[in-house]
Amino acid sequence: MLAASYREPLPMPVTAKLSRKFYERLGDEIATELVDWFNAVDATYRADLERLNELNFQRFDAKVEQRFAEADAKMEKRFAEFEQRFGKFEQRFATLEVTVEQRLTTLDKRLDAVRADVIKWAFVFSMPLVLAVIGLYFR
Repeated sequence: MLAASYREPLPMPVTAKLSRKFYERLGDEIATELVDWFNAVDATYRADLERLNELNFQRFDAKVEQRFAEADAKMEKRFAEFEQRFGKFEQRFATLEVTVEQRLTTLDKRLDAVRADVIKWAFVFSMPLVLAVIGLYFR
């Protein structure tokens, strides 16, 4: 388990020692029995505490895993929504790109027509000047 790898070993139980007067008044046998009983209770509580800590860690670990799974599901949902929106954007961009290409083609054709007209009119307007210069030369 994951908890076992993070848990440090529990220290060995400390044997309770009572004062010499306690042993003298109760006797060695009863005092030793009382010390053994204290140690048994201590070991039981330690085992219960260890088991309770293990259960709490397992619940905590399960909650963390559940929350990570929920967060992962939320992120997957958000990415799917983003991909859907991005797909719509790509469609709009493709439509815009086609429209721009059509407009640029039309604009190129118009510019070619205007350029041809400018050249034609420049020739038409410069002809009288050329004829006048030639006429003045032969005069």
